[in-house]
Amino acid sequence: MSLSRYFMVFIVVLITINTSHAQRSNRRALEARKVQLKKDIVYINALLSNNERKEKNLLNDVRDLTTKIKKHGELIGTISLESKALVQEIHVNKKDITSLEKELKSLKKDYAAMILKSYKSKSQQSRLMFLLSSDDFNQGYKRFQYMKQYTEFRKKQGEEISLKTSKLLRLNDTLKEKNKDKELLIKDKKSIQHKIENQKKRREVLIGEVQDKEDSYREQIRGFEKSQAQIAAQIDDIIRKAIRKSNRGSVKGSKSTGFKLTPENQKLASQFVANKGKLPWPVAKGYVTMRYGKQPHPVVKSTTINSNGVRIATGKGAKARAVFKGSVLEILVMSGNRKAVLVQHGNYISIYKNLATVSVKKGDKLATKQVIGTVHTDKISGKTILWFVISKELKTVNPKYWIHKM
Repeated sequence: MSLSRYFMVFIVVLITINTSHAQRSNRRALEARKVQLKKDIVYINALLSNNERKEKNLLNDVRDLTTKIKKHGELIGTISLESKALVQEIHVNKKDITSLEKELKSLKKDYAAMILKSYKSKSQQSRLMFLLSSDDFNQGYKRFQYMKQYTEFRKKQGEEISLKTSKLLRLNDTLKEKNKDKELLIKDKKSIQHKIENQKKRREVLIGEVQDKEDSYREQIRGFEKSQAQIAAQIDDIIRKAIRKSNRGSVKGSKSTGFKLTPENQKLASQFVANKGKLPWPVAKGYVTMRYGKQPHPVVKSTTINSNGVRIATGKGAKARAVFKGSVLEILVMSGNRKAVLVQHGNYISIYKNLATVSVKKGDKLATKQVIGTVHTDKISGKTILWFVISKELKTVNPKYWIHKM
């Protein structure tokens, strides 16, 4: 075999090994994702079932079902990808088994022929005669070395047959396991699909009830959005005042719209930006019930809402915590004695709204993950929701791109 041919064979083998390794790594990642999603679903179900409602709220019921359907849908998607990856692994396994069976068959055939030939032509006496009939010592030595190498070759072939037989048995066992895993995935997927269908049917019934009272709900949503806009305006006013305060002593007549930062605060802002996408969640455990930006209402589709942050559902008594080190800029008291805490990180502000109690005061220096207060639990809906906002001076940004895996 030429050098170039050896090289081509080596490349093919290397690609096959790398592909197989990548497939296994990909499936392990999908399996880990599936496990995490199942944990999330258990947590969400526990959270929703623990809501002791004093009165029925159709919008909340529909929203809860939508959350469950979405999470189950993500789980179905992950299982489908895992199943596909498993099918590919099974295909590779079968090819390896077929190839190995051919190699083993050829090895056994060659080995049998060699043993037969050796039996016919090389008895113990004939080997001795083969050595004694040498013309000189050198020829005898070479014949002895040949016989020794021949014996070692036979031994190696026998060992190779044994190793390949063991490998074939392992591959067959692995194939059986993979087929069992595939059957379990199919069963799991069918069970989840059945749950989704039941949840969708239940949601359709509830949506029908909502539509009967759509005008009333639309007004309710608009009233809520109006109150949120008023809170946002109050927060903007607090930030404007802080910006003006930071610019005192600047050149007369200059109208800066941003913070004038000290070297310390410039460093803090740079560190905050450097941690974009890696910031911890503002609660230890929770899930996002409303995303950032303009969007149709999740239930009353004819109504548009504009969210300047995210809403995170968490457990009763949950603590809000700082997503990064900084200082408390202001504490705002809202309706119902609920609070909002503004934490400054240079020219960035993180805002924690809907707190029942606050454990910090204005001017306090905070560390990352330091507790800020307790999240408010609504007495009617039983829900514990943190409203979380990140703002660069007066412009809000999408927390999804700042908080790790939000």
